[in-house]
Amino acid sequence: MSRTGLARALSKLGHCSRSQGFALVRAGQVTLNGRICRDPEHPVLLDHDIVQVSGTSLAAAKPVYIMLNKPRGLVTTASDEEGRATVYECFQGADLPHLPPVGRLDKASEGLLLFTNDNAWAHRITAPETHLEKNYHVQVSSLVDDAFLTRLRAGVEDKGEKLRLRRVAILRAGLKNTWLDITLDEGRNRHIRRVLSAHQLEVLRLVRISIGQLRLGDLAKGNWRHLQPHEVAALGGISA
Repeated sequence: MSRTGLARALSKLGHCSRSQGFALVRAGQVTLNGRICRDPEHPVLLDHDIVQVSGTSLAAAKPVYIMLNKPRGLVTTASDEEGRATVYECFQGADLPHLPPVGRLDKASEGLLLFTNDNAWAHRITAPETHLEKNYHVQVSSLVDDAFLTRLRAGVEDKGEKLRLRRVAILRAGLKNTWLDITLDEGRNRHIRRVLSAHQLEVLRLVRISIGQLRLGDLAKGNWRHLQPHEVAALGGISA
């Protein structure tokens, strides 16, 4: 049986985020097998040990899979040290367990963002070796021609990392700017922004349209919905 730290166990059990779990454990509000434990890293066997918060026993939460159309201006975290608005404001009033995000979109980015308490499923989506394709529509501040696209496809070196775009094409062009259709099959931190910045292209908007076969569709900005069982399966998991 695999072990996990007590604070992380609270997150896995759907009670709170890992950082909130650290605070609860340090405050003496968590018992492990009937005894108060103040060590957030104390090893726990989720299928064996009894974890309680303020006297209430926690059981493994039913797997939940959600997609959100993330608005611009929200940070992808449960709580922010700078007091910025977070994506969890979109779930206010919903009766949901704690759901960590599957990967991230930065504050200025928009579009499809997944959340789940199924850690194994989330790992299969984010693991580099799966090469799961993610599609983005990106508005840049200049006009782009085919020769420029060829240079973009060559990739760039940035901070010791080789950054490539799986595919890039012109979606549509205006008088002063261009919308690009960009596909990644890996996801490094601020991947697209770093590639475009290396070519002196300013990003005006960045919207994630799809992950694998799952598309954002007509889901309104700031809205969310549960994934259907076939959508969970298509992304590499088995629905409960």
